[in-house]
Amino acid sequence: MPSLQGATGWINSAPLDANALRGKVVVVDFWTYTCINWMRTAPYVRTWARKYKDAGLVVIGVHSPEFSFEQDPARVRRLTAAMDIDYPVAIDSHQAIWRAFHNQYWPALYLVDAQGRIRHRQFGEGDYDKAEAILQSLLKEAGARDLDAIAPVVGTGPEAEADWANLKTPETYTGYARTERFGSPGGIVRAERHVYTAPSRLRGNQWALVGDWTVMDEAARSNTGSGRMRYRFHARDVHLVMGSAMDGPVRIRVTIDGKPPGAAHGTDIDADGAGIVSEYRMYQLIRQPAPIEDREIEILFYDRGAELFAFTFG
Repeated sequence: MPSLQGATGWINSAPLDANALRGKVVVVDFWTYTCINWMRTAPYVRTWARKYKDAGLVVIGVHSPEFSFEQDPARVRRLTAAMDIDYPVAIDSHQAIWRAFHNQYWPALYLVDAQGRIRHRQFGEGDYDKAEAILQSLLKEAGARDLDAIAPVVGTGPEAEADWANLKTPETYTGYARTERFGSPGGIVRAERHVYTAPSRLRGNQWALVGDWTVMDEAARSNTGSGRMRYRFHARDVHLVMGSAMDGPVRIRVTIDGKPPGAAHGTDIDADGAGIVSEYRMYQLIRQPAPIEDREIEILFYDRGAELFAFTFG
């Protein structure tokens, strides 16, 4: 197990040292608070931390940021508390621990035995029973007895498992450095104010901006109080990583196929589609009931200063 000394801070714990953890079974969980793939694994990691604490397990979350705003330790602390993470978290704002582990993924699990050896690596979602079975075997090697049986874990809200059978739209970044499938005529104008329009009809998995926007490397920023974004998607859930660059919040209204979402609204908007964007985080906009079909979401930003980073789906 590599060193944890690259952490720029710690949450829920004094600094932990890899050598001092010898004799304990350790789970190292790489995460970042806007990642929907990690969020859907969080109920399992949270359960393991509490279930096996008395058996000698130490779970360590390593928060390695994807977006620049996730480097802010105050934001990481707020979101760690909001997400009910009570195990130790290393703030890895410069990705020093990420590099020490040669990690490349969010989420990523590393299971370490009591001798400090990495015995299992698991990347992405799924295979939770397999990971827990290996975890139990490592605890038994270290002397644990009478462990509880492996049981299902059910996430709620954004942490609920994706509807994989109907998930046909990929993650989409809105900054020019990584974006794809942009549908506004003329394409993206990099790092300059530009008035965008939408085509008469979006193709599947295509998105567009309408109004006065500046598309930067990481994000698209609305410059007036009437900016819109449209996306044609096929998924149960629609999430958007965003925040307000102004001193106050940004009011939004979401429609799906031109109508208020009603029962299809996500946790961050109401049935009429109204919501507030303030903190930089992931917002769940849509969770639609069956049948899941091709739909078009439109987001109206009533105030300037909204910064949009990435769409994710579930």
